[in-house]
Amino acid sequence: MIEYRTFRNTDPPQILRLWQECGLGRGAAQPGGTEALELFIFSQQFFDPEGLTLACEGGRVIGFAHAGFGCSDDQSRLDRSRGVICAVMVHPDFRRLGVGAALVRKSEEYLLSRGATEMRAGPAPGWDPFFFGLYGGTRPSGFLESDPNARPFFESLNYSAGPQHGVFQRRLGAKPDPMNLRLATIRRETELIVVPRPLDPTWWWYTHFGRWESAGIDLLRFRLVRKNAGEPIAAVTVIGLEQYEPVWKQRAIGLVDVSVETSLRGQGYGQALLLGVMRRLKQELVDVAEIHSPQENETAWKVIQSAGFEQVDTGIVYVRNE
Repeated sequence: MIEYRTFRNTDPPQILRLWQECGLGRGAAQPGGTEALELFIFSQQFFDPEGLTLACEGGRVIGFAHAGFGCSDDQSRLDRSRGVICAVMVHPDFRRLGVGAALVRKSEEYLLSRGATEMRAGPAPGWDPFFFGLYGGTRPSGFLESDPNARPFFESLNYSAGPQHGVFQRRLGAKPDPMNLRLATIRRETELIVVPRPLDPTWWWYTHFGRWESAGIDLLRFRLVRKNAGEPIAAVTVIGLEQYEPVWKQRAIGLVDVSVETSLRGQGYGQALLLGVMRRLKQELVDVAEIHSPQENETAWKVIQSAGFEQVDTGIVYVRNE
């Protein structure tokens, strides 16, 4: 008989074992111990044991679903009207028995009881309270298309495919960097510097990247500035993806929070920033870089592809139908 209950402090070893046995594909990290789960999930200041539902048979954890909330538009607080199911997994031996559907229903009940008025499945920027560093690669961007079970599962539960995110990778050193007169001019007039954090980090930033800093995980913020003047032009955060090395079989980094000053967009600075960072990382023996971008941001896609990145996957957020 399958029992459903909420999280207990003794559960992490079984959750880790389930994670490793579920075969989640290229987008799921393979942590070697429960320390990663503690860092990225259980020690988050807004972790609520009631939001993590487990399915058990005879004391064995055979499935779980984890629900949480997105942040406010200014990223200053949790917004409990924005409910998100961050993860659903069931052991292969217990699939197609209604376990996953039951877990989703219990997650929905939890979110509604806490005030959610909108509900999504698949963590993505602004709606990603948990699993940053464990699922998605560079960052959670919905459930990945490389997991063929996600779409039919959620569509059967009254969810529809919503926002999508492109997942791009570039193998460093696989081909020469593009070069033209504009890029040469930008390279001559600017320089890359390393800074500790964004100019105006938000509370949400600290709950994600601040935790990486405190845990000693690789995290660098590169800023492109004008030489001598130091005027900020563009910036990007680089994070280490050590948890994915057992899956990808290569040393990888992720690029997140790319920004270009509004008045300077469309002038080649975004491309120059990415290429400059790639040159720097190649010297550090990094094999591959990954970056994600919302599908509707056509400009960002063009910049990413112009820097030699190729799309390898798609992240899909599923929106609950009324």
